[in-house]
Amino acid sequence: MKIDLHPFDWAVIAGYFVLILIVGFLAARRVKGTDDYFLGGRSFNVWILIAQSFGVGTHAEMPVSLTGAAFKSGYAAIWYQWKNLFITPFYWILAPIFRRCRCTTIGEFYENRYGHWMGGVYSVFALSYFIFNLGAMMKGAGKLVSAATGGGVDPNTIVFVMTISFLVYSFVGGLFAAAYTDFVQSFFIIGLSFMLVPLGLAEIGGFTAIRETLPAEMLSMVAPGDIGVFMIAVLTLNGLIGIIAQPHQLAAVGTGKDERTCRIGMAYGNFTKRFCTIGWALTGLIVVVLVMKHGETLADPELAFGYATRALLAPGFVGLMIACVLAANMSTCSAMMVDGGALFTQNLYRRYIRKSGPDKHFLLAGRLSGLAITGLGILFGFYVESVLEAFLFTETISAFMGISMFGAICWKRANRQGALASLVVSSVLFFWLTHQQFGEFLRWDAWNCLMALVAGFVALVVVSLLFGREASSLTEPFYENLDSPSYLDEATGEEKPAPREGHELLIVKLGDLRLGEGWGKFYRRFRVDLSGLGGAFLVVVALIVLARVILWLP
Repeated sequence: MKIDLHPFDWAVIAGYFVLILIVGFLAARRVKGTDDYFLGGRSFNVWILIAQSFGVGTHAEMPVSLTGAAFKSGYAAIWYQWKNLFITPFYWILAPIFRRCRCTTIGEFYENRYGHWMGGVYSVFALSYFIFNLGAMMKGAGKLVSAATGGGVDPNTIVFVMTISFLVYSFVGGLFAAAYTDFVQSFFIIGLSFMLVPLGLAEIGGFTAIRETLPAEMLSMVAPGDIGVFMIAVLTLNGLIGIIAQPHQLAAVGTGKDERTCRIGMAYGNFTKRFCTIGWALTGLIVVVLVMKHGETLADPELAFGYATRALLAPGFVGLMIACVLAANMSTCSAMMVDGGALFTQNLYRRYIRKSGPDKHFLLAGRLSGLAITGLGILFGFYVESVLEAFLFTETISAFMGISMFGAICWKRANRQGALASLVVSSVLFFWLTHQQFGEFLRWDAWNCLMALVAGFVALVVVSLLFGREASSLTEPFYENLDSPSYLDEATGEEKPAPREGHELLIVKLGDLRLGEGWGKFYRRFRVDLSGLGGAFLVVVALIVLARVILWLP
């Protein structure tokens, strides 16, 4: 059914774009140089960091795909998005690394630890990551809006308008604009997640109707047949290794005014996403009851989200839903545009094209390169047929790149030869196994992934031992940074050292735990890591209990 948008819908969509542009331009006034443009001066408060982690990690295709999965497989399909639930507490102990490394990009992180050419290898990966993800997300948002309106809105039109909007405020305001618009857009994303739930419950007769209509297996939180405990464990491992190497994480996580802000932002921004996942799964169950009530069928389970939009939303609210879909993607695209410009400028342009010059020159280079990367993303978006395959490719490679990043942090003996070997061996083995088994390269399989990750870590260790250590002039400043907490003195605008006691990083000290000194000493050294990690696991338990209990409401 094609929906001709009501004038109220167009008014809401236009109002959304005006609001975002105003916020973006107001934030842009704070940009004075490259540090402001690329990193927001490392001055963001905890609310901005939570919104930034939440917005950057949430894409428009996520609620749609999970709603479809729940429609098909039942409530247990929530684990398709909760596959990273059990690694979210570890974000608490990973977040300070992004601030302590004192880099503008993760490409610089690789240069500082492994040398220039390994930094170049990472830069090629990261730029490809940005291009593929930008194109896939823009194409995905266009498709979703088109589906929600029954083809009433052309997807390419949505891609064009959305791109122009975030390009304008990101080009001018950099990470300041991206971060503050993320804060506003986070409310739209939460609205996207839960807007359909109360309307759907009112239409079908509440949770009571769900329990009475659907078979017990569809209400179980036991994973469906294709997602067992082993698969969840491998997905958890894959996500934990890959998240730290994703090129936008440094700007999304490491730009808080102090380490506490970064920790809360990364962990609880992602917990906000896990909370919204409950709304996506509930929407899928509601649509099952709606379809049965009206005697209809859906040709494709992923049409469930669009069906609910058409069946439940009045004029004006359809426009709000479209704005929410756009917000879910624009928040990520704007951050990736800025981060891509930073990566190109800091790791390629400064090193190989122009090594010195006024800061304004490199600020312009960052803006223009971000614009160019977005343009390539648009071209890729028009070319790609499967949005899912594009995301699958980049997320899989992130995990294989993450092997060398964990090696850089945890093992002082790791060197550039081992880092490159870990990437090559894990990637080649995974794609070879996948092609041998399925006849294609982009099919994810838990055993193939696990074997590739193990082989990658083995390659890192063996090849690093075969070659010499990295020069101490390279590694000693790197580890000194990781062992030196700091904070932004808002009164002076300067970075100042923070106390080390209780703030040592567990992941950095894996080779120096000193357990023989007793558990009391161990806890005092890693007090902030351990206390926050324990609290975050309690949040995991609370989310699982909430997801289970909510189905028993009237």
